[in-house]
Amino acid sequence: MFKVLSDPTRIKILYLLSQEECNVNHIAEVLEMSQSAVSHQLSMLRNLRLVKYRREGKTLFYSCDDEHVISLL
Repeated sequence: MFKVLSDPTRIKILYLLSQEECNVNHIAEVLEMSQSAVSHQLSMLRNLRLVKYRREGKTLFYSCDDEHVISLL
């Protein structure tokens, strides 16, 4: 888990998700990244159960899944 958290981009994503629930487009806009790069990072975070998502139509909304990680940050 610490290897995953060592990447500044993933920390920025986690911080943003700790503030609000976001979809990939919003995260990409705020962090000025491509949607595919954000999706790749979210996939890694999701595999470690650090983020969760809910589906609303075709859109996925992501949020933090583990509050302990936020307290570490």
